Order: sequence, then structure tokens, then C-alpha cells
Amino acid sequence: MSLVSTNKIDATKYELEIKVDAAGFEKALQSAYMKARKRININGFRKGKAPRKMVEQLYGENVFYEDAVNDLVNTDVGPTIEDTDYELITNPEINVTSISKDEGVMFKVTITVKPDVEISDYKGIEVEKVVNAVTDEDIDKQIQNLRERNGRLVTVEDRAAENGDVAVIDFEGFKDGVAFDGGKDSNYELALGSGTFIPGFEEQIVGHKTGEEFTINVTFPEKYQMEELAGQPCEFRIKLNEIKCKELPDLDDEFVKDATEFDTLDELKADMRKKLEESAAKNAEMETENKIFEALIEKLKADIPDVMYENKINEMVRDFEVRLSQNGLNLETYLMYSNMDMAALRKGYEEQAQKQVKVRLALEKIAELENVEITDEQTEEEIGRIAEQYGLTPARVKAVIRSKDVKNDLKVAEASKIVIDSAKING
Repeated sequence: MSLVSTNKIDATKYELEIKVDAAGFEKALQSAYMKARKRININGFRKGKAPRKMVEQLYGENVFYEDAVNDLVNTDVGPTIEDTDYELITNPEINVTSISKDEGVMFKVTITVKPDVEISDYKGIEVEKVVNAVTDEDIDKQIQNLRERNGRLVTVEDRAAENGDVAVIDFEGFKDGVAFDGGKDSNYELALGSGTFIPGFEEQIVGHKTGEEFTINVTFPEKYQMEELAGQPCEFRIKLNEIKCKELPDLDDEFVKDATEFDTLDELKADMRKKLEESAAKNAEMETENKIFEALIEKLKADIPDVMYENKINEMVRDFEVRLSQNGLNLETYLMYSNMDMAALRKGYEEQAQKQVKVRLALEKIAELENVEITDEQTEEEIGRIAEQYGLTPARVKAVIRSKDVKNDLKVAEASKIVIDSAKING
């Protein structure tokens, strides 16, 4: 196996020519034959005992070529690529350009690598820190939310339904005068204004009184999960059985004692203010760091291949899928009920992915410029922390995450600290 040539296609793409000589190809062919022979049955020979030459005569000289080439990709081509100084960011594209027993195999391998990065003036970045003041209105909103959570529904009989009420309804849906599956229910409690049902449904219940029977007309969304109804006009026959509204508790010390750990309204408000101020301070810290990294991105010079962004989006989608599964959902169901397709989901991650890729490249370069070193002991310690966090053994973590990647993450973290600690923060 030898690397014959390296050709630069563009800033991040290279074409390698890798050759396996005749002896190496013959070794791979013999290995492929040995693995396959137990499945070969030829008249005159016991199963698995037919000589290789006999098999090649019957089925063609190239009968074992494909398996041999696949073996060579794993045993020879892959290690040859790894021995280069290139840091690949996606799987290589491997093609066979010539193959024969006499000459061996020639591979053309196209690789995409991390871009060359330039960055300067990354120390002393100047940003404004803004801490939002906590107002009395913020406290009032918190108090109102607490009252809402502790409210109780009571029946309303002296007025028509309003937004914010719960309407108890019987309903049945019809398309072209024919009832459709899944469009019927009795004594369904619908919060008006919640957007639970399709657009236009809840709005047409507002203004009706208990006991009324009426018809409403709606058009289903174009991307509705039931294809036969998507984009179709339909009518629903409604009976309004009951109207309920939320009755909120009086705002006094007795309510505070019942609903919280505090004895008085003043104590509750003081605690709410303290927590909101702590939250505002944390948000200000996060926003300030975001401003620093946004400024850092502006100082980055790199020809970044699109595949790096796509890889990051793939990672984000996988993470989102895991979070959904933890809540008993799957991505397909989520997309269906969100009236969204995969392209729209990925598009939503695009800007965030680009920022994360750029920040990572910048910090990796800074770690290099600052000669950041991470010891093996620090790496092992971080692996232990990850293992403890996820309830795994360090060995299991190493089976999933390379120690090299953990070390790189720690270098990036140190580079991040360098940038943040040196920043000039006003405010």
C-alpha cells in the first residue's frame, strides 16, 4: 500500500491516489475466498472444499474482487489516510480507478478537511453588559401566574363564552356533508384562545351561550396530519353544554400561606424579586459571553465547507430527537403535529449551527496560538466526570468518545476562558 499522489482540489478538498500492489491485492483475494468458501457448493467437491481457481473459472476471475476491495478499504486505505496530517471532517469518498491481478488496485480518495484558520486581536474584545432591572410589573406577573395556577374553574350561566373560558362541547365534523373519522367527541373541555384546535374553530365558539347548538366552518391547514382533510373546507356541528371560567383566589396573606412556603405577601414578593434579579444577572452574563463570541466570529478568517454546517445540524437534530424520546415522543410524530417537515426543522438550526462551527474553529486556533496543553491526567479526570454525570463507567465513555476528542474539548474550554477573561466588559 502506498500513497501515490496528493492533489489539492480547493481550500478544503484533496484527492489522494492510493495504490495496493499485486501482492497486497492477492492477499486480499485469498482472504475473501477463505471467508466465502464455506458457502460455495460445486459439484464434485464437498461444500466449502472447492479450490479457489475452480471457483474463479466457474464464476469469473473477479468473483472475489468486491469483497477483497472492501477488505482493503478497511485494512489499507483507511490507515493510509489516517497516517496523513489531514484532519477529516466527513467520511472520505473512495473509488476504484483500476484493478487487476497483475497491477493491483488503484484507489481515488476524495477527502474534505478542516479549513486553515486565521484569527487575531482576540484578546481585549470590548462589549457592553446589560442587566435588565426587575420592575414591580415583573413581580405582579409572577404573582398573577401563581394565582392562575391556584385558580378553580366555576360554571358561568349569565353570559356568553369569552376567550380564556373553558367551553364544554359536543362536536362532530363533516366534509361535503359526510362525517369523517376522528372528528367527533362529547363533553370535550376546550380552552378558548389556547390554539388547541385548528385556526378559526375556537374563535367561532366565542359569543355563544350554554345550551346553544350551531355550526362553524373552518379550513384545515395545508400540512394537516390527515391527508384527506389537509387544505379542505369542513363544517363542525357544535352543542355548547357548559361554560367555565377560572376564579382566582384573593391576593392576601392567607392565600400566600396556602400556596407557598411564606407567611406574608411581602415575604413572597421579596423572594420573587431576589430570584428574578439572580436570573437577570445570569442572563446578562450569558448574553455578554454571546456578544464576545459574536465579536470573535467577526475576527475569524476561514473558508468553511458547507459540510461542517451540515454535520453540526445533524448533531442538533439528533440531540433534539433524544430529548423528544425522553418525553415519550418521536421525531416523526413531532413533525406531523407541528405541521413541519425535516427541511424546515433543519432550516431552524442553520444560523445557530453556523455560529457554533465558527466559534469552535476560532477557539481551536486560539488554543493552538496560546500553546494550550491538556495533560492525560486532566483528560482522564474529565472522562470520569462525564461518566459520573451519565451514570456510566469510564470505559463505556471511552467506547463512545475518543480521549483525543475529550482533550480537544478541554483545550477549547481553556481558549474560551482566555478570550472571556481578557475581554473589556463595560456596564
